[in-house]
Amino acid sequence: MRASLKKLSWNAWLQLAGWTVFGTLGCVAFSLAVTFVLFKNAGAEVFDLVLIEATVVPILLAAPLFFYLTLKLRELAIVNHKLVVAASTDALTACLNRGAFSSRVNDVLAREIERRNQRTMGALLVIDADHFKSVNDSFGHAEGDQALRVIVAAIQPCLRSDDMLGRLGGEEFAVFLPGASPVNAADIAERIRRSVAEASFQPAGRIHRLTVSVGGAVFNRPVGFEELFRVADLHLYEAKGAGRNRVELAPMPPDQTPGWYAPNLLN
Repeated sequence: MRASLKKLSWNAWLQLAGWTVFGTLGCVAFSLAVTFVLFKNAGAEVFDLVLIEATVVPILLAAPLFFYLTLKLRELAIVNHKLVVAASTDALTACLNRGAFSSRVNDVLAREIERRNQRTMGALLVIDADHFKSVNDSFGHAEGDQALRVIVAAIQPCLRSDDMLGRLGGEEFAVFLPGASPVNAADIAERIRRSVAEASFQPAGRIHRLTVSVGGAVFNRPVGFEELFRVADLHLYEAKGAGRNRVELAPMPPDQTPGWYAPNLLN
């Protein structure tokens, strides 16, 4: 317990003290109310004694109990938070793992659908490291892991505060750009490609240039993650086939629902 107390911030101490004080006061108030009902007809001397007892005993018992329980509940909340973070985070790169990324993107897309008076808009970028197998084969998997961390470090400064970055698996990453226009999405994708190409990666003291190919899908209609990913992944393969280290970005195809019309977003 002593170690836990040393780690408490000023705000945590205030919360701990607040729960302890108000919890204890509540117990004292309840004890006094019960005592008054039971002993209101007793003599003055007896009544004064039981009131003192009804005040002192709850303080002696409730104060340390509330303090201990509040501290333990706080520790439990911290542990639960760490477990949630661990379950949603890629251990190697510290960005979202595939499950957490797709879930959060779907949550954002679902909220946009509920706001029917607002236009749904955004983009998904799928990013794949070029010739990544050669990094592992030439320098080993430890340097390959470092290359992935370098790529993530290069991507992050290119993103806005609401954008999401996730590792889909292996050397493939994804970036979700909520509310991004086609111009915004194209600009961010190109900045990511350029930032990775300019990143410093020197395995075994040798300069090795990293590059990525980026495929993207821009949308302005209700859409789910899987549909969005499928289209963005197709454009990623186009970028790979066109020589790598490039961006291929295009609008989502129109919805097949009768009456739907979507203009070409990239014109």
